[in-house]
Amino acid sequence: MVMVKKRDGRKEPFVPEKIVVSMIKTGAPSDYARTIAQDIERGARDGITTQEIKTKILGMLKAKNPEWERNWTVYDLAVKKRSG
Repeated sequence: MVMVKKRDGRKEPFVPEKIVVSMIKTGAPSDYARTIAQDIERGARDGITTQEIKTKILGMLKAKNPEWERNWTVYDLAVKKRSG
């Protein structure tokens, strides 16, 4: 099982559904969100960081629909109170 390193140093199992849910919140269709989650899961290695995952997702969102990337960033700033 692939473990993800969180911002605070904790590790937890990689759960693709978390990516799907986050992407749907940006406005991305669920089928696209699932495809991206599967792509990231295939390339994930033990110890991958949440920042690495986020960077990959934002790149894919921007390439497909820049508005989805902006929505993710706005959500991070407004709700999660973080940037970058």
